Amino acid sequence: MTAAKTPVERPGSPAGSPAEAEQHPAKALDDTVHQRVRLGILTVAHQARRAEFGFLRTALDLTAGNLGQHLTVLEKAGLVAVEKGYEGRRPRTWITLTPAGEHALREEVAQLKRLIRQIEAADGT
Repeated sequence: MTAAKTPVERPGSPAGSPAEAEQHPAKALDDTVHQRVRLGILTVAHQARRAEFGFLRTALDLTAGNLGQHLTVLEKAGLVAVEKGYEGRRPRTWITLTPAGEHALREEVAQLKRLIRQIEAADGT
């Protein structure tokens, strides 16, 4: 026996209506961006404007391999640019957000804010 779910009622829209489901901010979250590590990478790169691989690895407490895999996903999606070069004699890798990455990050934050507002409205805060 499963427990019945109580629908959330919204003014002007019957609970559980297709219109309500389409408007839920969780539907607009981008799976590529929303993953915890990738969201962290985008956020740090946004704040730093140009983040060095080692800095990202330390800031997010990741292994080099794990960070590399997430950067590959973001690069393939066109959200970050990866630049390899040298600082003195030491090889370095720098990460910057592309315009698409900036847009995706801003959209993700906007949807998260909408989710927070819904929760606060439901709690009466």
